[in-house]
Formats: sequence, C-alpha cells, structure tokens
Amino acid sequence: MPDSRELKFRKLATDLRTAIRSGVWAGGAKLPTEQELARAHRVSLTTVRRAVDELVAEGLVIRRQGAGTFAVPRTMTVHGGAAMVGVVVPDTALYYPKVLEGVEEVLTAAGARLLLTCSRYRPEEEDAALRRMLDSGVDGLLVVPTLLGSADPAALVRRLAALPVPTVLIERGLDDGDDPSEHVRTDHVAGAYAAVRHLASLGHTRLALLSRSGNPTSAPVGRGFAAAVADLRLRAAGPFSVPYDRWDSEVADAQVRRIVAEGATAVVCFGDREAIMVVSAARRAGLAVPGDLAVVSYDDEIAELAEVPLTAVSPPKRHLGRQAAELLLRRLGEPDLPRHQIRLRPGVVVRRSCGAYPREAADG
Repeated sequence: MPDSRELKFRKLATDLRTAIRSGVWAGGAKLPTEQELARAHRVSLTTVRRAVDELVAEGLVIRRQGAGTFAVPRTMTVHGGAAMVGVVVPDTALYYPKVLEGVEEVLTAAGARLLLTCSRYRPEEEDAALRRMLDSGVDGLLVVPTLLGSADPAALVRRLAALPVPTVLIERGLDDGDDPSEHVRTDHVAGAYAAVRHLASLGHTRLALLSRSGNPTSAPVGRGFAAAVADLRLRAAGPFSVPYDRWDSEVADAQVRRIVAEGATAVVCFGDREAIMVVSAARRAGLAVPGDLAVVSYDDEIAELAEVPLTAVSPPKRHLGRQAAELLLRRLGEPDLPRHQIRLRPGVVVRRSCGAYPREAADG
C-alpha cells in the first residue's frame, strides 16, 4: 500500500490538475510559488515538487528559470490528431444521431478522439457531464445546452462561452445581439418561411400552423410562419400548440375539424409525429391528403415513412455537426480566430403530402 507521503503527493497533483483544467489558472497564468503551495495545502516542499514535476511531464505546466511555474495554454497541449473533444447532446434517439454522424466524420478524419454524453434535457446532468469532461482534460467542447426552461438563458450561454477550453454550441444561442457564444445553428425561421412560400406557390392562400410546445424550435418556426403569411399576404387560421405528451389522435381530430372550418387548405405541422397524426385525422374526417388538405411537416426525421410520405422542412443535421466540429478544430489551431456564429438554412424535401410530388421542389 502507498504510504502517507505518496497519498499526499497524488492528492496534491490531482487538486492542481483540476484547478488548471477548470480555469482557476488560465493558460499563461503564473501558479503560486512552491512555498505558497506547501503552506496552502499543508504539505512539504518535496511533496509540492513531486506534484509539479508530474504536471510538467503531462504538459500542463512549465517551469521558467527565475520566473516561476506557469499554466500551459491549452492550445499547446493539442498536436493535430491528439485533440480530445467532449460532446454533450440532449438526446441520441431523434434529430441528434445525424448531427453526431457529421461530428464523428470530421473528428475521425482529423484523428481526434470523441467523448460523448447524453444529458436527457436535464440541466443537472448537463452540468455534471461538463465537469467530468473538463476534469478528463478535453481540449474543446461541442455542446447542445438546455436553454428552454432555464431561469436565465443568457447567463448560461455566457458561462459556457467563458469555459477554460474552446466551446462551440450546436443548435443553440441567443436571439439578441448580445450573444458571446460561438455557435452553429439551423435558421428555423427561414425553414418555416420556406414551407409557407412553397405552399403559396401551389395556390394555397389560407394556411394553419399546428405545433408542439416546450421545444426550442417551436418559437422560431412560429415566427417564420407568421412572417411569411404577412409578407405573402396570405391568411392564417388560429395557431395551435400543446406539449409533446398531450398530442394524440383526439387533439389531431379536433384541430383538423377546426382549421378546415376556418377555411385552411394547407397546414404546416411541427414535427413529423404530429403531422402523421394530422394526416390520419384528415382521413378519418373524410378528407384526402393532399387533395383536400396539403401537409408540410417540420423536422424530416420520419416524414418519409408516413402513410402519405410527407413533404418536410429538413434541417441540415449532418452538415450542422460537420460545421461545428470543423469550427472547433480550427479554433484549437487558431486561438485568435474571430468568433463565428453560423446559421444554416434548411431545405424543403418535396414528397406526396403537398401535391407537388415528384418534380417540383423548393430550395428553402
């Protein structure tokens, strides 16, 4: 068994390593002197020197003759393919698997390692995952933070932007001009606008929006829908939105009856699952899709598998992951790179449910 001196040395090395990786001493900062560390941790100078020697060997600190010991900037520990990237996503069932495909393609091609965690939309799990990754020595982070429901989303984004390693947010950011984060996002406002414009090009003048609330995408989809209806001088039935767990066949039946009574001939539905319910409800009401009611879904996860394959707004998920990973790797190699905030426009994949299949397509 190790003696007490060995245990003290190991504990001190771990404490110092954690402090450096969590940003207590930023890259280039001078650490306390060995005498100060000995007093603060109540250990001998020999124990301090052994702990610091270990951090020097790991490349975390550097001794400068006559000047002291300094934390090494993180970029100095990254040598091409040696980078380790932490990735935190809220879900690995829908939407994000394709994003992860793009991330993995880029990191694998660069020889980088990936450390993946699913937060399940739970802020406490997200925070714990970030702490573990920083303690593990990741060189950079790709994060889909849980902003919806946060008491202060702006403070959360600022905290992520200030982490001690380069961090790129995926599908998240702030909608005002005071966003310090580096991010890659889908322009969901543009996606909804494209869906309305496509339906208008087919002759529809009165549309409806049926949505799923409690999701970060629902608000920008609503803004894009409203903007397109106004710009194109269309009319809209009253909007409708309920949480995911309240969407069922009875809700779909009631909403189809309502929007048809209000004169709508086309509906944009967020997301695919809800759109499939709307198609089934239309059939139960004796309506043909797309003959009586055209349907465009938003997300394009399972739209192609519907009984009537759904025209869908398709966020560029794989490209989103690629762009985010490429940006992070570039940031690791070029610390002074200007901060990037990238938005990707989704396309409209045309299938049978809108009546334009198979030749006509909208470019988003």
